[in-house]
Amino acid sequence: MILKDKQHIYMIGIGGISMSGLALILRSWNYEVSGSDMASSPQTEMLENHGVKVFIGQKKENITRDISLVVYTAAIKDDNPELAQARNLDIPCIERGEFLGELTKLFQNTIGIAGTHGKTTTTSMVASVFLEANLNPTIQVGAYLDRIKGNYFVGGKDYFIIEACEYCDSYLNFHQKSAIVLNIDDDHLDYFKSIDNIQKSFEKYVSLLPSDGILVLNGDDERCLRLKDATKAKVIVIGSTEHALYSYRDVTFDSDGFATYDVYYKGNKETTISLHVAGMHNVLNSLCCVALCREYGISYEDIQAGLSSFYGAKRRLEYIGTFKGAKIFDDYGHHPTEIRATVNSLVKKTYHESWVVFEAHTYSRFIQHLEEFADALKPFDHIIVTDIYAARETNAFGAKEDDLVKLLDGKAIHLSKTEDIIAYLEKHVQPNDVILTLGAGNVTKIAHQLKEAN
Repeated sequence: MILKDKQHIYMIGIGGISMSGLALILRSWNYEVSGSDMASSPQTEMLENHGVKVFIGQKKENITRDISLVVYTAAIKDDNPELAQARNLDIPCIERGEFLGELTKLFQNTIGIAGTHGKTTTTSMVASVFLEANLNPTIQVGAYLDRIKGNYFVGGKDYFIIEACEYCDSYLNFHQKSAIVLNIDDDHLDYFKSIDNIQKSFEKYVSLLPSDGILVLNGDDERCLRLKDATKAKVIVIGSTEHALYSYRDVTFDSDGFATYDVYYKGNKETTISLHVAGMHNVLNSLCCVALCREYGISYEDIQAGLSSFYGAKRRLEYIGTFKGAKIFDDYGHHPTEIRATVNSLVKKTYHESWVVFEAHTYSRFIQHLEEFADALKPFDHIIVTDIYAARETNAFGAKEDDLVKLLDGKAIHLSKTEDIIAYLEKHVQPNDVILTLGAGNVTKIAHQLKEAN
């Protein structure tokens, strides 16, 4: 174990949702933890409240000789002053995914939830059911989860439930007993370059599962289904196809877009599941959860209760409040497929007209999926395109927000400033409309400012 005899762990990029969760797990194990991020945030404030020293800004002086180990995110480059200084001082350094892989060795059953879309929601579902069944799992999830009052939970060492992210192949570091793969889509092309490379990455991921492990696959996703021949683990297929061991039937939606459906196993009705998260995609996400939990011997009663008590992870079509009589929702969706799923969830709700404030995430993704973004956004009645969130990139791609506006046939405008967006909505929104802030960057702040301006 790389943690052996390590007393002071420093984390570069500590404010990220995954890194902050790891920091708190390490604190709970009595390690001294410190780190840095480029800006303060609710995550960095929360870490400081738990005794973690956080530096805002990254400079070599932050790295001192008492540090035993440096953990850094995949976005950190070799010329980062803190990473360079740590190496100059011969302090061991490890990338976040590799470090999380080391942690997975500590648990008897590490369960990873993988897929291009839906990881956070499905991880939260599985965590909720395992908690309902009193199995005391340790949990790390990529969003705030009400049930654990955070994005991590330190339980026992029998079960570790984690998101398994494919970006930079980080999930290949994990030592897992079981996994769910929800879907395979063309995201993170800045790293993978092609959908074929993404497929090969997932094939390698499932090939690492042991022969006594479990692999749950979404059989309604063609690329996902191909993985059944790439693993030694026991394969459980869910969905609506003839391949499915667990299938769904008789799906209905209430006025909030929440589904109720019957679960069939080997063609026989087993139970009925009622969800408090919207959309057809969450029927598939929850059915993956059902199958995995049944394979771990959890009763249908606990599965029903765990799923019914799950009201969504933060920023997954999250209800924020109202503005001028319109309901405000906030969603993390930043890929065309995720936007389509959000649209399909939203249209099952009852409302007058829809307004979306869309913030694209990274210039490369904006350029690679420009026409797909336009197609995914067109079902909204009114579209506000705000400035692209750069994240780890510079605009070497010539990306322009107006290029998306032009593709939206007069339904969209480009507004940069938050105050202008709020003023525009105040002038035009009507009671019983819905407003959605959409994107993985700063756009979430607008949702909360709208609520406060109500």
